[in-house]
Amino acid sequence: MDKHEGLAQRFEAERGRLRGVAYRMLGSLGEAEDAVQEAWLRLGRADSGGIDNLEGWLTTVVARVCLDMLRSRKSRGEQPLDDQAPDPDRGLAPDPQEEALLADSVGLALLVVLDTLAPAERLAFVLHDMFDLSFDEIAPIVGRSTAAARQLASRARRRVRGAAAAPDIARQREVVGAFLAAARGGDFEALVSVLDPEVVFRPDPAALRGGPSAEVRGAQAVAKLFSGRAQAARIALVNGAVGVVVAPRGRLFLVLGLKISAGKISEVEVIADPARLRRLDLAVLDG
Repeated sequence: MDKHEGLAQRFEAERGRLRGVAYRMLGSLGEAEDAVQEAWLRLGRADSGGIDNLEGWLTTVVARVCLDMLRSRKSRGEQPLDDQAPDPDRGLAPDPQEEALLADSVGLALLVVLDTLAPAERLAFVLHDMFDLSFDEIAPIVGRSTAAARQLASRARRRVRGAAAAPDIARQREVVGAFLAAARGGDFEALVSVLDPEVVFRPDPAALRGGPSAEVRGAQAVAKLFSGRAQAARIALVNGAVGVVVAPRGRLFLVLGLKISAGKISEVEVIADPARLRRLDLAVLDG
């Protein structure tokens, strides 16, 4: 076996782990594959004989590639779209079923919250809390001191674990859970029972396309909008209150901001405008 074949075998042994790192960083299977492929190309250009710890070297390269991709995405205000037609130079598009399984393994709500973090925060949290890298290893990747890298991860952790919030969160969660269960099961009467008789449904302009009129009032009318739907919805903390995120394959599509009064949902605000979504403070409530 020549040197190149041996290096290729060692890389393939690491590919699955590297893809896991990249997917948690990027939330896109297609982009994760691109990041891993870029690491392979860089390995081919490097002096492999001078690499003492190939696993650590590859992790660092993938993390830096992902950080560059996240910063580029943020600067353009773009979301990754794996549903677009594939680039002919990239081969086949990612398998939606495979990405759905990968998203479920990570946790859809977690992916949504990770997407709201700054790139350096996301990298520090993912590498430390999910892949056990030390802050001494993370610091040079994000270009910060060890203490600053620790602070980045700490800020991210507070966002991700924001479920330990107000004491009435548990009750709000029960109400929203009942709402989602009734919606998914098409149980119209159960939906009506969890809605305030005077409930108001308000979508923002971005949510109006193909949706209902600007405002809908009354439990019966609002229940009709949700009956049999909400399959991709998950409970999350939205600006400190229990709400709903709709995130097919872990990609944030819209948010339901809910007002709960006397144990019933009295207001539903649908937020779909990308600029508004990016300003929301989201935290994980369910996986």
